[in-house]
Amino acid sequence: MEAKKGRSFEEMIGALHEAFAADAIEIENIEDILNSYRSDKADWAKFAHLDAHRYTRNLVDDGNGKFNLMLLAWNNGQASSIHDHAGAHCFMKILGGSLEQELYDPPKDDGEMHEMEPVSVTDHGTDACLYISDQIGLHRVSNTSHSEPAFSLHLYSPPYKSCHAFDERTGRAMLLGNLTFYSKGGVKLEPLQRAM
Repeated sequence: MEAKKGRSFEEMIGALHEAFAADAIEIENIEDILNSYRSDKADWAKFAHLDAHRYTRNLVDDGNGKFNLMLLAWNNGQASSIHDHAGAHCFMKILGGSLEQELYDPPKDDGEMHEMEPVSVTDHGTDACLYISDQIGLHRVSNTSHSEPAFSLHLYSPPYKSCHAFDERTGRAMLLGNLTFYSKGGVKLEPLQRAM
């Protein structure tokens, strides 16, 4: 399917709602929709809340329960843990700056500790679009810049409230429950309001 070029931020979100109205999603169709938007900071600046201590997850749209669309804001040097996606599809579009993605195979389930090594490391700049699922593997996302923030748009379907983080030194998994948002609709939440 040929993507419509030049969608606005709002048109992109509308097209995502249309795509998720169907019973099944087509990965290529979602990628085409995300690729049809060319990043303009004026469109998403209100969602771009940075924090000095950790990257932030800012809810842009709840997708009528079929997906979550969020902007992740990465201050310089910030990174996620190595993590899975709880069976969800994960689409990521870089809105500003550059992010590094490290892909990992799931650790062996043999009761032993195994240091985790990335199977690939790739850098992605503004407007790059990526897809990952648990069938592909685990990943860690990092803003490796020491001077510039980075911003990425993430779509998760179905939405999830928990996932597993993995200890790089041992391969052991830890359940991260009750994932939270730093802001919703561009409005920063107080700590007690941040539960999904």
